[in-house]
Amino acid sequence: MQKSISKFLGTALLFALIFTTSCSSDDDSPSNGDDGTAFVLERDNLKGEITKGEVILESGTYKLTGQLLVNAGAKLTIKSGVKIEATSVASEDFAAVRYIAVAQDGKIDVQGTSSNPVVMTATTQSPGAWGGLVLCGKAPINKGITASAEVSDLTYGGGDANDSSGSIKYLRIEYSGFAYNSEKEFNGLSLFGVGNGTTIEYVQSYEGSDDGFEFFGGTAIAKYLVVNNSSEQVGDDLFDWTEGWSGTGENWYGIRKNAGNRGIEADNNSNNHLATPISNPTIKNLTLVGLGAADTSSETQAIKLRVGTKAQFDNVVLSNWKTGFDIQHDESVGYVTEGSLAATNVKFDKVSTLTVGKNTAGEAVDVSGVYSINENATGAGNGIAKPSWANDWTVGL
Repeated sequence: MQKSISKFLGTALLFALIFTTSCSSDDDSPSNGDDGTAFVLERDNLKGEITKGEVILESGTYKLTGQLLVNAGAKLTIKSGVKIEATSVASEDFAAVRYIAVAQDGKIDVQGTSSNPVVMTATTQSPGAWGGLVLCGKAPINKGITASAEVSDLTYGGGDANDSSGSIKYLRIEYSGFAYNSEKEFNGLSLFGVGNGTTIEYVQSYEGSDDGFEFFGGTAIAKYLVVNNSSEQVGDDLFDWTEGWSGTGENWYGIRKNAGNRGIEADNNSNNHLATPISNPTIKNLTLVGLGAADTSSETQAIKLRVGTKAQFDNVVLSNWKTGFDIQHDESVGYVTEGSLAATNVKFDKVSTLTVGKNTAGEAVDVSGVYSINENATGAGNGIAKPSWANDWTVGL
């Protein structure tokens, strides 16, 4: 009996030593999973790759200290009231830029409320202090069957118009737009090939240094969006689309109090104006407010449509812009004639020139047929004023 006990204790001790040695070899590993892939959530050091399962951010502030990637098969859930604060990074330290990106077949679930939104912001409260939020889906684009995202380098595009990247409700994105160079920079919310199965509602881009929202192809439906910029650090366009976006936008409110660029910049494909799918969104209930006469920049159009985009606008209020609609290139000009590029129920307020048109050769053409006027248009809901649906969860309006 004594021998058996001794033998048992010896075996147990040996097992304990092996187990301890095995665990200690992983002390410096960022993973806590059996297969070395699980994500370790640290409130003051939020970064890394979520490769499986669901990571939940609950209450309080999380410090974003690097890239946070949500890979295929994984999900990031962010509860109401959570604040994600990107820590400071040198403008030339490209490898360390802070941003959040969701890859194809990954999911995000932002569960903000009107009284308790989710906020993604930065320690340095200045435009361009961090990247922003990037979603990459599997909906069609016209840059190729698939492509590599301008920021994050993730693959996007495909053949699933109904693809879902998750759900975003009541989210405020502040001080985004980190720039690698003049051709590669983050927006507030970048939507690469995002499908119409994704929910995007009540999102504000505040004081970003590039576009507030940009759609790179896809079929995304986006409702209740707000962009507002007033910083002396000039931003780019309030809204932007390209590469064949054919989704829907409803209730968009954009206001610029600095000398930035356009309210909307809209393209199809700059290399092939007839590339399919052709950009052809439907935009309903839109208000765009510019800086007016004080704006000395050369790009002061409320809406610039070019390189073959189509679109259908309805219930639009444009205020304080030097030009209302600027339409360029033969293809987009031709769509005005055929009616596939049109804006109905438009109200102009303090807009110096209602339309400007140029063909591909740069010659002036008449595109005044693009709009019909309705002085009772309400735009995003309250004319040029802040819409009621933007109460509580937005700032700076």
